[in-house]
Amino acid sequence: MKLLVATRSRHKVEEIRSILSDVPDIDLIDLAAAGIPESPAEDALEPYDTFEENARSKAAYFHRLSGLPTVSDDSGIEVDALGGRPGVKSRRFAPLPETASREEQDQANNRHLLQLLSDVEPARRTARYVCVAVLKSASGEALFRGTAEGRVLDEPRGRGGFGYDPFFLVPELGCTFGEAPAAQKNALSHRGKAFRALAAHLRAR
Repeated sequence: MKLLVATRSRHKVEEIRSILSDVPDIDLIDLAAAGIPESPAEDALEPYDTFEENARSKAAYFHRLSGLPTVSDDSGIEVDALGGRPGVKSRRFAPLPETASREEQDQANNRHLLQLLSDVEPARRTARYVCVAVLKSASGEALFRGTAEGRVLDEPRGRGGFGYDPFFLVPELGCTFGEAPAAQKNALSHRGKAFRALAAHLRAR
């Protein structure tokens, strides 16, 4: 079974490939391998206020283009002291031109988040990562959700992961997702939980 992973993020593809590596008879392909060039239309695929709606939108779009069973996810960080922001806006939380690289955007997002939290004491910097994955195929749609609780630090720790990972302290690990080895991160991360539920679904098919 070919399964299209509908994301332009190399980091996400690597994580998803690792998490689903033990699912038998699955051939994961990314958008480039599927021959789907990047299009301006993709910028309008995430207009919704929930992770679920955005993930459904992307999965349906790329399934329609490819004709393949397609999995897409929407994910982000919800910070309690900010009323759940940035949430679905996590990817482009800080205002930067569309031409900014992912690395530049990640750095700007983290600076913006720390600025907003500058007067918030450490104990109140609780947050969670959320991931919703949607599998879209000719037979229908299935949805999988995962969360990871933690706290936002003042300073980055570790050089692994991506996005907000170096600032996201996970009590169960005693370190940030930026410090955790990939296997440890995938065991507890929001994406790991959502995609392991997807893996169980695929094994039962």
